[in-house]
Amino acid sequence: MKKIILSVLCCFFMAHCFSQETGEDEWGAWYMYFGTNRVSDKLSIHSEAQFRFYEVASTFNQLLLRTGLNYHINENAIATLGYGYINTDGSFEDIPGEENSNEHRIFQQFILKNKVGKFKFEHRYRLEQRFISTQVDDFTEHRARYRLQLTYPIDDKWFLNVYDEVFINLQEPIFGQNRLYGAVGYNVKDNLSIQFGYLKNHFTGINFDRLQLGVFFNTDFRKKQDQ
Repeated sequence: MKKIILSVLCCFFMAHCFSQETGEDEWGAWYMYFGTNRVSDKLSIHSEAQFRFYEVASTFNQLLLRTGLNYHINENAIATLGYGYINTDGSFEDIPGEENSNEHRIFQQFILKNKVGKFKFEHRYRLEQRFISTQVDDFTEHRARYRLQLTYPIDDKWFLNVYDEVFINLQEPIFGQNRLYGAVGYNVKDNLSIQFGYLKNHFTGINFDRLQLGVFFNTDFRKKQDQ
């Protein structure tokens, strides 16, 4: 297990070294919480908060809050209708950059899961309607996202998680961004896990290197109703 974790961390380091030619010179960080809160056999509520920084522990970049109603078609298929609020500071330190913005986002999502041996696959399809306000303009954009995620359990506690997600704008320019992610995860208990990983966030002409710390905490209110 130690050899596997060491190999993953080495890959993160090598990816960062090669990214400096075209990307930002700072390590950024995303601190994230995700929750699936089951309220019935078919319904659950998605809860999410992300705090994103240009540097590991300073220079705020973005706050993202997201929620949604999940409909569990079966164990391997989930449909979601949701809402997100995103506040973005487009400047790095005191250097003017992109305009600051507030965004209200509606999204529709469909998740399919399957398993091949020990490998767990997850396909996530998402459509977004983005209502964005800046200091100078208000406008609406639409985009589609597809994420392929692979999880491999090392043992009962440790696991590896990787994904690639592509963002396609439904207006010009067509290519939005691509996110390549790898992480080591630990199951604290059945409904609580943490992941520490690295994200390569690629835009046209620029790349960002982001460390990620994610907490996944799921609740089941059905148990309380039965007591």
